[in-house]
Amino acid sequence: MLKALAALALCLALPLCASERAPSKPININSASVTELMQLPKVGQKTAERIVAFRKQHGNFKRIEEMMNVKGIGEKSFAKLRPFLSLGPGGVPSNP
Repeated sequence: MLKALAALALCLALPLCASERAPSKPININSASVTELMQLPKVGQKTAERIVAFRKQHGNFKRIEEMMNVKGIGEKSFAKLRPFLSLGPGGVPSNP
């Protein structure tokens, strides 16, 4: 029981606990599918679909910050996603 509580406490203290997904490399938001976008932390199917729909309607993202124009992605969500986002091919991160 004590080990279980210790494991839970450790999990809650870590920003990317096992329940949090994190891609192994940055996700190219200009070409990623819904499934690929769902690898991002806190991005479910609906949000991933909104990102793809936004991209289809407005064209490719020119700046990573444009993700905040997608419904459901505000400043706080964007701050958590930013390290995992890319604009270019091959998962090259954008310039901060």
